[in-house]
Amino acid sequence: MPDFDVIVLGAGAAGMMAGIEAARRGRRVLVVDHARDPGEKIRISGGGRCNFTNINATHTTGRDRFLGSNPRFALSALSRFTPDMFIERVRKQGIAFHEKTLGQLFCDGPATQIVSMLTNDLRQAGAAIWTGRSVGSIESTAEGFDVMVGDGRVTTQSLVVATGGKSIPKMGATGLAYDIARQFGLGVTETRPALVPLMFEPGALEKLKPLAGLSTNAVVRHGKTGFEEALLFTHRGLSGPAILQISSYWRDGDAIAVDLLPGRDALALLREARKATPKQHIQTVLSEHLPKRLAQLMGEIIDQPGMIGDLSDKKLAAAADLVSNWRLKPVGSEGYRTAEVTLGGIDTKGLDARTMMARTVPGLYFVGEAVDVTGWLGGYNFQWAWASGWAAGQDA
Repeated sequence: MPDFDVIVLGAGAAGMMAGIEAARRGRRVLVVDHARDPGEKIRISGGGRCNFTNINATHTTGRDRFLGSNPRFALSALSRFTPDMFIERVRKQGIAFHEKTLGQLFCDGPATQIVSMLTNDLRQAGAAIWTGRSVGSIESTAEGFDVMVGDGRVTTQSLVVATGGKSIPKMGATGLAYDIARQFGLGVTETRPALVPLMFEPGALEKLKPLAGLSTNAVVRHGKTGFEEALLFTHRGLSGPAILQISSYWRDGDAIAVDLLPGRDALALLREARKATPKQHIQTVLSEHLPKRLAQLMGEIIDQPGMIGDLSDKKLAAAADLVSNWRLKPVGSEGYRTAEVTLGGIDTKGLDARTMMARTVPGLYFVGEAVDVTGWLGGYNFQWAWASGWAAGQDA
């Protein structure tokens, strides 16, 4: 008989959820992680408050908020384990939380409350947790799998791979899940950093330098996709929620467009100023609607000296276009070092959407960030972790 019924590789959000659910079914479960403590990415998420889900991360309202080769793959798990189901677990533990914006739910207290909830649930269900142990070779056997854990070998009927993607390598992120998938004949789609700040070349940075640390509300677009949230100027380029969101859609060589006056008609605003205050300079007009340093930069870019009353409709239209459709061309992102998630991963063509099991390898499951499913910023990726882990835990 194998040592365990289920071994889960990775004690993150998806892995612990899978372990909890399998153990509650009476399975003998071992959860393994190379980190010293479980749930390290949970602990640092949301500025230490853990944006643990989003009320919109469902199979209906969230159906267009997940990316991947087949974004619909996530809908089965999301429909069976919903945000309300995780919220109920949080409430039962007495963990206070609040909705911050756009359906994002955060703990009132430290994110370690969520980690403690999960580890307590694991132990109460009878699962074992081994931390600080690396995973070595994995071999298939007649009874399941033989896994090298630390210095010894452990056998199991089912193996759940929940080791995440490549994001935040300083916390130990590796491509282990992709290596295991390839070993067993599963495809892996192209991976890249996502939900990540964007960087600019030195010439553009020199112009943006005075704005470092400044934040403003904006709509940032790439093609037909746009997000209205905060935009933050940094020493390397641009960050903030609007940029992190669009980074999942942006590709090398592409430009992004920034509307600094979302929901307002920039041309109408400038025309009204020309009529009401014709002796003002255009950057003075803009400073009534934008942070002063940003208005000054836009005035320099617009480069229309003199009073606004002297500007023709054509010049005003050009100025308005720069404010509402400011085109910028990043040279890259900050990479996996600061990326919140990895875009791409284990090809969902090879996985059963209901169970997360590999179609060609009975007993082998992949969940969470390792899979080619990436959600929007704001709790969507946590909900995918809970839902995919839950789905695997019902079957493994």
